[in-house]
Amino acid sequence: MSGLISIAIIIGIILYCFYVKVIKCRNRLNEALSGIDVQLEKRYDLVPNILKIAKKFMEHEQEIFTQITELRTRAMNAPSGSKEKFAADNELTSKLDALKVSVENYPELKSNDTMVQAMKTYEETEENIAAARRFYNTALRQLHDAIMIFPGSLFAGCAGDISQFSYFEAEESHKKPINADDYLR
Repeated sequence: MSGLISIAIIIGIILYCFYVKVIKCRNRLNEALSGIDVQLEKRYDLVPNILKIAKKFMEHEQEIFTQITELRTRAMNAPSGSKEKFAADNELTSKLDALKVSVENYPELKSNDTMVQAMKTYEETEENIAAARRFYNTALRQLHDAIMIFPGSLFAGCAGDISQFSYFEAEESHKKPINADDYLR
C-alpha cells in the first residue's frame, strides 16, 4: 500500500511540475508582450519629437508627417499582441524609414544636433523593438510547446486563451531590399 502512495505522490509531483512549467511559460509570454509594449511606447513618444524637428526643415513633406501621425495613433490604439497592432507597427516602421531617406536630402537637417540625437535614439529603439519581438516569439513558441506536449496538454486551460496571440512576422514588403528611389520624389 505504501508503494501505491509513493507512486501517487511521484505522479502528483510530476504533474505539478508540468503545471508550473505551463504557468511560467504563460507569464514569460506576458512579460515578452509587455516588453514590446514598453519599446513601442518609447517609439510612440519619440515619433512626435522627430516629426517636430524634421517639420521645421521640411515644410513641403507634409504628407509623410500626416501619415506617420495617423499610423502612430492607429498602432497605439490597437490591442496588444494582435495582428492589427503588428500590421500598424509594420506600416509605421515603413513610413519612418521613408522619413529617414527624406531626411538625407536635407543637409541642414542631417547636421542638426537635435535631429541627429533623435535619429540615434530612434535607431536604438528600433533595435530594442526587434529584440523584444524575438523574445515574444520565443516565449509564444515555448508556451505552445508546453501545452501541446503531454502531460502539459492537461494544463492547457491554465495558459488561458492563447489563440489571441500571434507570432510577429515581418510583412512581405519588409523582406525585400529597400530601394531609396521609391521614397525620393
